[in-house]
Amino acid sequence: MHEMSLCEGIRRVVEQAAAAPDISRVTRVRLTVGRFAGVEKPAMHFAWDVVMRGSKAEGATLEIIDQPGRALCYDCMTEVEIENRLDPCPDCGGGKLLPQGGDELQIKDMEVI
Repeated sequence: MHEMSLCEGIRRVVEQAAAAPDISRVTRVRLTVGRFAGVEKPAMHFAWDVVMRGSKAEGATLEIIDQPGRALCYDCMTEVEIENRLDPCPDCGGGKLLPQGGDELQIKDMEVI
């Protein structure tokens, strides 16, 4: 379950960002997660609750914002959204696609009090 190690890394970033003495608690963290990042949402939410115990983010809401998979089709020279890495181009049916996004995992923002 690599979601646990992902949450541990996120915890380090959140703790650094929330280290200011005027921040008592983190109430929400929003992540952007690409379609091809290999993150299972239920496992991520479970890991989040476990890993954030004892931190300023304990009890914080984890919001996951899905990012589509994108690829450049060399047959029609169009950037398209794809569901799976090996899908053909939805515009022309071509099979020469170069992934352009969808594997990202980033902290978008967080709410603090």
